[in-house]
Formats: sequence, structure tokens, C-alpha cells
Amino acid sequence: MRTKQLESIIEAILFTMGDSVEVSKIASAIEQDVPTTEKLIHNMMDKYQKEERGIRIIELDHAYQLCSKPEMYEYLIRIAKQPKKYVLTDVMLETLSIIAYRQPITKLEIEKIRGVKSDHAVNKLIEYNLVCELGRLDAPGRPLLFGTTEEFLRRFSVQSLDDLPGIEPEKLETFKEEAEDEAQIRLNI
Repeated sequence: MRTKQLESIIEAILFTMGDSVEVSKIASAIEQDVPTTEKLIHNMMDKYQKEERGIRIIELDHAYQLCSKPEMYEYLIRIAKQPKKYVLTDVMLETLSIIAYRQPITKLEIEKIRGVKSDHAVNKLIEYNLVCELGRLDAPGRPLLFGTTEEFLRRFSVQSLDDLPGIEPEKLETFKEEAEDEAQIRLNI
């Protein structure tokens, strides 16, 4: 293999592993001996330095690790401080809409409507501060009740739950028919 190819492989290994990798393991992966591998890595270290790249390779007790240069930490911290954007999957949107329209609601009721477990979706919605625990139902087991938060209203540009869009009567009838057909199919199985 050419030197550039070997360096690319080493770079990919160090990037993917994240932690330090013993030089003997790298040598084995690229099918080279340890002295040749060390020479390749030191050449890469020199190139990174000359090219003023944001990354560097450091040596740690016969192992190597790819990391950011200390001069870049300030910029990394700026990124880390920025609020994280979250993605609402179809499952989470479905769960959120059930909670929004039926609150206060228990997880069991959500699962009955969806037909599947909803632990992950509910937990993520709580993490994203779109849903919160409203208390406990006065029933055996005292299950938690869930509802939407002010953040939900803010994110969806709704002043109150009363402003949530309603379902048109024609569509509601279609939904009922589909649900009845699905229930009948399940009963016949």
C-alpha cells in the first residue's frame, strides 16, 4: 500500500476509536511492523503541525490518539454551550399529540391508544420539556399522569390548549371507521 493510503487508514482508526490505540494494534491493522507504523504516525504528526490543522496526534505510552489542539478548545466550548436542537420522530409526535389532546393521561392509556409501548417516547418528550408529570391518578398502583408544558405551547405557537386544531367531523367519521375495521381484523385473527 502507498504511504498516503496507510496514513488515511491510521487517521480513520484514530478518529473512530476516539481513545488512544496501541501502536502494535495499529501496525497489525495496517499489516506493517511497529517501527514503520511509528514512522508513519510521526510523519502525520509533523504534517498536521505544518498545515496548522485543528487536530493533532498525541503519543501516550506506546499508543496514539487523535485529538483537538488546545488552541481550539475555546471554539469547541462555544459550540458545546449552544442549545441542542432536538428532533421529534413520528412516534414522539404521535405520543405528544395523544398527550396534548387527552391530558391528563397515564402511560397505560397512551399505550392503549397507540397499541405499543411508549416509555421511550414519553421519556424523550419529558427530556425535551414538552411533557411533564402532572401528578398521580387516584387508582390502584397510582400511575403517573402526563400533560404538556408551557414549552410545548411556545414551540407549537399555541396560546392555550383550547387553540389546538380540532378534527373535522368528516375526518373523525373516517377515523372511526378505520379503527372499527382494524379492530374487526384483530378480532378475526
